[in-house]
Amino acid sequence: MGARNADSSAKGSRSKLITLKINGQKTTVTVPVRRTLVDLLRDNLRMTGTKRGCDEGTCGSCTVLLGSRPVYSCMLLAVNADGQDITTIEGVFQNQEALALGRAFASTYASQCGYCTPGFIMSAYALLRQNPDPSERDVRFALSGNLCRCTGYSKIVGAVLATAQGLKEGQSR
Repeated sequence: MGARNADSSAKGSRSKLITLKINGQKTTVTVPVRRTLVDLLRDNLRMTGTKRGCDEGTCGSCTVLLGSRPVYSCMLLAVNADGQDITTIEGVFQNQEALALGRAFASTYASQCGYCTPGFIMSAYALLRQNPDPSERDVRFALSGNLCRCTGYSKIVGAVLATAQGLKEGQSR
């Protein structure tokens, strides 16, 4: 039994060289094989816009895009993202749709403390890229993996719908 524990301990301390494309920039880094993507982003790469919430994949504060799909970065080992395109909240704001989302969240008071806002914006951004004219039901479904403990969801859903409408009309909100 002791040898087995020592072996698993040695495996836990192993590191691997991985390459990611984060916000359009290629990044090569050596990470412990058990480091989560949220830890890599926040602690190693100092991208603190991605928030750590529950560390259980239930709150959505750590949402990033893996390719075009929103994922919980607390539930993804960094080594499993090797070779992938990652977009964080810092990178998504290089896009007009995301800027419009940010403005809509601010102008409609869709967030209070703001801790969950990056995760909501990442999920909403992914939705709008896939479906530029979502229904309220579509928005609620897309945001269902994100939790906010400060405010109701009506203003958040409203901000996403207002953004979609503004983009549809060619306006920037």
